[in-house]
Amino acid sequence: MNLLNRRKFVKDSLKATAAAIGSGVLMQPGVLHAAPQAVTFSQLTLPYSFGSLEPSIDSLTMEIHYTRHHAAYVKNVNDAIAAEKISYASEKEFFTNASKLSAKARNNGGGAWNHNFFWQVMKPGGGSPDGKVAEALGQTFGSIDKFKEQFTSAATGRFGSGWAWLVKEGGKLKIGSTANQDNPMMDTSELKGTPLLALDVWEHAYYLKYQNKRGDYVANWWSIVNWDEVARRLT
Repeated sequence: MNLLNRRKFVKDSLKATAAAIGSGVLMQPGVLHAAPQAVTFSQLTLPYSFGSLEPSIDSLTMEIHYTRHHAAYVKNVNDAIAAEKISYASEKEFFTNASKLSAKARNNGGGAWNHNFFWQVMKPGGGSPDGKVAEALGQTFGSIDKFKEQFTSAATGRFGSGWAWLVKEGGKLKIGSTANQDNPMMDTSELKGTPLLALDVWEHAYYLKYQNKRGDYVANWWSIVNWDEVARRLT
């Protein structure tokens, strides 16, 4: 290769490299690596029928809650991600940067994730915590009954709309609540940790059956908690 051709080859190679970097594609011998794709949220398929949680939660409330409220959160957050060119690659990264998000992205992202979580920590029949969950609750809160008292207080004491949570942070269990559709994974949340259990205390979660009696809703909810799912997340 003569000097002129060599210079042209180097120049063309530099242009190709710059183009690849600009397009988000990095080259390695024989391999193409696309830039990480922005996260999108999806709606979990409900693991039971709308009427399966009766009488604790009525069928009509579940249907409206899932097909209208939750579906809207999923659509709205994905619209915000596209319109605002949000580039976070995972739900975790999305929430740890909640303070940088628009109100639309943050609120609807929280609503999408929180409800997916909520559906999973309930099941028909419920039961009582046992094994490692019962042991952990007893060690932290004194007894399962005292844990329920504290969690109920967080749920009924949340002014307006929000969520009650049991979380694990640094090996310790904590109870708290968040406003609106915030969750403990957000950098904006005072309560931080890995969610183990959650209760939706927005009025749309209970008003058709319980009207303004949030305490009755919380009391009846304990019979449909999926403690097996809590145990799985505690590991």
